[in-house]
Amino acid sequence: MKGLERILMIAVLSAIAMYALDYAVLRYRSRDGFGVVQVQPYYAVHLKNGKTEIMPGDALTDTCVRSVFPQMGYSPCWYANRQKRKTVDVQ
Repeated sequence: MKGLERILMIAVLSAIAMYALDYAVLRYRSRDGFGVVQVQPYYAVHLKNGKTEIMPGDALTDTCVRSVFPQMGYSPCWYANRQKRKTVDVQ
């Protein structure tokens, strides 16, 4: 059990160190640490007959951070680039 606890402790401390280093690098390159992604929203309108109609909206810009982990309330750019379509339910 001691070996398993040690491996788990090393994994947790490594994850914390990686997150802290990612944050420090983002803070160091303050202007260059942020990016912009174009997001295409789609509105899912639920009709009275039980069907759903999908309507495209105007393209929006979304701020992202150039880091590995989400930082400062923004998604990382590598993740935001994969999530360019956003569906919004309208009741």
